[in-house]
Amino acid sequence: MSSTVERQDGGVAILTMSPEASRNTFNPENFQPLVSQIESLMEDPSCKAVILTGSGRFFSAGGPIDEFAEAIDDGTIGDMVSEMTNSLHSLILKIRASETVFIAAINGAAAGGGLGLALSADYRICSEQAKIAAAFFGLGASPDGGTTWLLPRLVGSQKTKKFFFNNEVWSAKEALEFGAIDEVSSSEELLENSIKIAKNWGKWSINSRRSTKQLLDASTSTFFETQLEFERALMVSSAQSPDFAEGVTAFIEKRDPKFSEE
Repeated sequence: MSSTVERQDGGVAILTMSPEASRNTFNPENFQPLVSQIESLMEDPSCKAVILTGSGRFFSAGGPIDEFAEAIDDGTIGDMVSEMTNSLHSLILKIRASETVFIAAINGAAAGGGLGLALSADYRICSEQAKIAAAFFGLGASPDGGTTWLLPRLVGSQKTKKFFFNNEVWSAKEALEFGAIDEVSSSEELLENSIKIAKNWGKWSINSRRSTKQLLDASTSTFFETQLEFERALMVSSAQSPDFAEGVTAFIEKRDPKFSEE
């Protein structure tokens, strides 16, 4: 299988890409099963958080270069790249809008579209050996995978521009220093630390998780007045939910809330 799912307590699922899928993520034989598994987990109300990780030297190494060469020779490169980016971008949009918390446990190199996949997560933990790279300019390509939208929000526009134009490769330490990731961990503790974050962030209500993700993504692309209206609409909706009633009751009773899974 191109990827496997391991369920944990607390509504957490670990989705591990095989060495082949990590090395060649966007080959359709590897990527479509991965997309199906992620979508299935997002649709499962008992799954509150997903940890996405790779195997071996790579988290996700980006596009299949050998297949690019073949497609260039037979004149199908445009259709191939269009289909590939459509699939990746559709998945990233779903991840960003989902109430499911996504943790990228970056075990190795994340490059190209694989970097976009990592950046789309809500929290990113790198092993000490991990590296992140754009890699687009070395191929004469334009960036994709949401990297030109996601990375500037984390590290700033000019730092992102230098990252692309210098064709830089950042170590885990540099990525943390610049703000591209949230934490660096030893390889041995990577999943353990990811599970802790997944359980902690996944414990909140569906309304809180989904609304906050959507509001934060909208915050820099809308006028303030529009953002306030978006906040108002989502707050009114969440205030009428059973989870809000439980949260208010728990606060009054001085206990931890017990939010529903649906």
